[in-house]
Amino acid sequence: MTLRQAFLAAPLTLPNVRRDFVEWHRGRPCFVLWALDLDLPEVRARQQAAADQLGALLLEPYRRQPHLTLGLCGFPSAAPAAADEFGPVRLAAQLDALRTLRPPPFDVEIGALESFASAPFLTTEATCGSLDRLHACLAGGPMDPPAHAYVPHLTVGLYAGAWPTVEIDRRLDTYAASPLRLRIERLSLLGYAAAEVGGPLTRLADYELSDGRFRWHPAGEALASCLQPPSPGREPGSLLKV
Repeated sequence: MTLRQAFLAAPLTLPNVRRDFVEWHRGRPCFVLWALDLDLPEVRARQQAAADQLGALLLEPYRRQPHLTLGLCGFPSAAPAAADEFGPVRLAAQLDALRTLRPPPFDVEIGALESFASAPFLTTEATCGSLDRLHACLAGGPMDPPAHAYVPHLTVGLYAGAWPTVEIDRRLDTYAASPLRLRIERLSLLGYAAAEVGGPLTRLADYELSDGRFRWHPAGEALASCLQPPSPGREPGSLLKV
């Protein structure tokens, strides 16, 4: 089944709601993921042009910068107590897996406008199966799709209502843009405020593909402290506050 056939299999899109999903985050302020940071002027222009094709069908505002998710980490915690929390042991395992794989820089191509039931997206493809291998290294948590269901993509926005998929089908086909190729030199650890639907991403750390170096950005300093292995005398169990 193609992406489009899967989308059209349901009569209506799934609506998104702008509210604070407290039952999901339970007061935990930050959610973290691995992704390709694609926040470049030419990619933002593609994302906006695609959103314009769907206009008022999308939830506003959508402030999340262009990115391609590789793996969902969860809510940072020095001592994870729930399946959706992300701690130092898992981060270390992810970095070990990356350094074992030693993925080189690669190209990614942004293409057509397609859709999931809840969100339209731009298709993405990479050379030599790079994205699938990176997903295998960085995913595996309870919120990640299984390998066979992973669809690399660049989200355009979120549907604001239950719209007929046959009508959206026609709009998807009116988007016309030649493929855009980008060189990928690094992977990024990104975070967002869990209480804000479609809120902006913050770049917390980068993994350089050229030499396997992992470095924190100033915005990720609190996360770096949270994800250090516990030392003697340190009280475990703190959650990252941003």
